[in-house]
Amino acid sequence: MSARRVLRHFAFFRRQRVAMAVAGVALALHGAVAQIPKPPAQLKIAADLRASAASLDTSSMSWANLSSGQLLVKALVFAKSADPDLTDLRQFVLSLGGSVLYNYSSFRALAVTLPASRLNDLAGRSDVLSISPNRAVARTASLLQATTGASAAPAPGGGGKLDGTGVGIAVLDSGLAYSHQSLSTTSLLGLKGATRVRQAIDVVQLSKNLGAGWVTGVDVSANATITLDGTRLTAALTLAQQPSLTRPDPYGHGTHVASIAAGSAAYQSPDSSGLAPNATLYDVRVLNEKGYGNIADVMAGIDWVIQHASLFNIRVMNLSLAADSTESYLTDPLARAARSAVAAGVVVVVAAGNAGKQADGREVYGAIGSPGHDPSVITVGATNPHASLTRSDDTIAGFSSRGPTRGRTTVDGAPWIDNLVKPDIVAPGNRIVGSLSTDIFGSRSSWNLLATTYPQLANVGAAQRANQTLMELSGTSVAAPVVSGAVALMLQANPGLTPPLVKAILQYTAQPLANANLLQQGMGQLNVDGAIRLAQALRTDIRSALAAGTLRPGDSILAPGRALPTPISVINGESVTWGRLVGAGGSQIVSGNALFARFQPIYDPGVVWNRNLVLRNTVKFWPLTTVPRSIEENRLANQMLMTEGVLWIDPSSVPQGPFAPTASIATQVARGGAFVMSEGFVLNEGFVMSEGFVLSEAFVLSEAFVLSEAFVMSEVFVMSEAFVMSEAFVMSEAADPASKIDPNAIGEP
Repeated sequence: MSARRVLRHFAFFRRQRVAMAVAGVALALHGAVAQIPKPPAQLKIAADLRASAASLDTSSMSWANLSSGQLLVKALVFAKSADPDLTDLRQFVLSLGGSVLYNYSSFRALAVTLPASRLNDLAGRSDVLSISPNRAVARTASLLQATTGASAAPAPGGGGKLDGTGVGIAVLDSGLAYSHQSLSTTSLLGLKGATRVRQAIDVVQLSKNLGAGWVTGVDVSANATITLDGTRLTAALTLAQQPSLTRPDPYGHGTHVASIAAGSAAYQSPDSSGLAPNATLYDVRVLNEKGYGNIADVMAGIDWVIQHASLFNIRVMNLSLAADSTESYLTDPLARAARSAVAAGVVVVVAAGNAGKQADGREVYGAIGSPGHDPSVITVGATNPHASLTRSDDTIAGFSSRGPTRGRTTVDGAPWIDNLVKPDIVAPGNRIVGSLSTDIFGSRSSWNLLATTYPQLANVGAAQRANQTLMELSGTSVAAPVVSGAVALMLQANPGLTPPLVKAILQYTAQPLANANLLQQGMGQLNVDGAIRLAQALRTDIRSALAAGTLRPGDSILAPGRALPTPISVINGESVTWGRLVGAGGSQIVSGNALFARFQPIYDPGVVWNRNLVLRNTVKFWPLTTVPRSIEENRLANQMLMTEGVLWIDPSSVPQGPFAPTASIATQVARGGAFVMSEGFVLNEGFVMSEGFVLSEAFVLSEAFVLSEAFVMSEVFVMSEAFVMSEAFVMSEAADPASKIDPNAIGEP
């Protein structure tokens, strides 16, 4: 680096009030904890919920209802309390004329029904952190093994191929057709064995059984019990509420998603096997027979996964669904729940959404859904493989949602816009063939709603025998389980990886697609071969050493006798160069061997960093168990984030900023165009090195694309329930199926 460039960097650091400290000095890994300032009561209430309280028009809001002249709202209330039962807060809700529907186990939150006129009274309590509406949620609706590099991935010790054995994947969706052969074990003769769907819970039916309607004055959560594993569950849930035994996935989305992640379908042509064909599946049904749900139910599903993750070795959670949100990830309920799962050690993979283009074809930026806008999850966009094994012709799917994230809130009394660079990575998501769900007998008359509404989805060249039926779908909800399956392979190869380390490996080894920028593809397209080779080069005790407190910043995390692999993969005869870029701090981009030769504090799953705001989620367990009793979040004032030797990409050296092609940034780094940090990243009294690659509020957008504010919504705008980042169009009951075409389900050319 030239002397002039070095001087410019030092001047830049001085302007930004950089706080540098040598790795290993007095700063402890846990840092100094500062309480998050409590905003005024009005600002604790989400913008769209505040707007609804002033209106009696409930036609476009699934979470508001006019009853006897009184407006009732369904809301999620997050609290700060030492009482895990939130006894006083629940009683207060009842005193306001409301009802309590859920008291979640893993995070301090309630799902309530409440008169809108009493929202300010509830927000005025000092133990209430935020109140959000119970928004609608919807599904964000082999070639895969070959094109991603999974088919060549060797198992540890030369024991054949990796297939996800022993790794649990929880699929929160519309249900799993457990009798489908693709979701079962397969014998050497290709015969169907036992189902790999080991547990199933129907939160949708549970919610109905709990009377989750508009009744006021009741506390359903008062019936909660503590099971032997320490889980607080409602009485109905302790009875193991199961999906329909004869028709577990009437909509068809969840089964298709699960088969992409972990389908075993080499028994027929076309081979629609997923990436981890022997992984164990957990069916958590949170979407109804039309592919819709609500935040409270999805949070209940996430809560169940957190409570059972250590018992069933659930290491991956797939969320091919999204909700609209007015809120920052700091207060958004689904984002809070998702990062609680990450803190508990679960890798959370989320679909970015399918809002990349307007109806007139113009590109839309800023339309990432919730919880994909959280820094801790892996947000996945979609590519179009153009039905070929060749990666060089892959492009970003037009429907795939672009970043940056645009959630808003108030931090330290000032307006805050998240502006995270998202998606994190992209994966194949166009016209992907997977399992078609039916009843347990596989009869043609029982095909799912998607396949019966759009018969063309089932025209995939398969014989369509009973319980072997196939269909194709497109969307980021298809791309997300590709990544979930890849993560299962990585965790089989190295079970010691933490969720943030998994994410960093996936990004570092990704292949940047030509002519696609950071906000379209993140760090590039999934490269399973590279991800597994890098995972195998690292210690297998990272997770346990971190939990035991014996792993310090800067410690070596390379496996004994191992070196970092050559950053090139060969996939189907093509040489694939790794991008070697990792997103950090929401909008920073880093690189270099030090990222994986040494332990970086950001690989602690409890640390959540975005610009100058760092949070710590602390997991507290029930005595003598590994079951979380609660997960508490605090803001950090001082925290080491990365060690010396990491390469930092100066945003000022990239003229196009976040709109720069990812490949050009990777080339710049490869040619030495990155700054070597001699003392690492340190948060000191709230200041960090730079804002990173953020979208300036003063940025003048070209006419070639639109910055979407519809997905962060003005304070008076409320998105209708019919448009909730849906991956597959679902018609109203009165609509004519023959008159509707679903471009996202059918895909691009």
